Amino acid sequence: MTKGTDAAASLAEFVDLWQKFRVECEAPGTLVVVEGERDRRSIARLGIPATIFILHGGRTLAQTAQELVRRSRRVVVLTDWDTEGGHLAHRLSEFLEAERLELDLLTRRRLAHVLRGELVHVEGLYGWARRLAEKQGDLLEALLGPVEPSDELRE
Repeated sequence: MTKGTDAAASLAEFVDLWQKFRVECEAPGTLVVVEGERDRRSIARLGIPATIFILHGGRTLAQTAQELVRRSRRVVVLTDWDTEGGHLAHRLSEFLEAERLELDLLTRRRLAHVLRGELVHVEGLYGWARRLAEKQGDLLEALLGPVEPSDELRE
């Protein structure tokens, strides 16, 4: 496969995964957990209809977990694909796995697979997808469909 074909395949996989993810995020009580404000902005630009909860908000991980349990039915952990992000995802899952909520770590792993190591930080996701779309002569918004971010973007 040529590099251009790889990029087209990556983009097609991303668009398919992201469209499904957006639908899943429409479920009431869904919170998407990211590490910081730039991550929140990146996925908001990709039209996530769930509340985006910032992990680094001056709370301990235990306090964050308590807040997530109190406010949600489903938590999608979308931390960076680096060592620290993996550690945070693991530690947060330890706090949440015994709770009565749905914990989604699979979306993070699926995105890592689609990205094939090209991206490490969630904050770069929008730019990565937009650049790949433009290289193919497409607009990202045309591929993803209407992007209407939630009014409640931040915890």
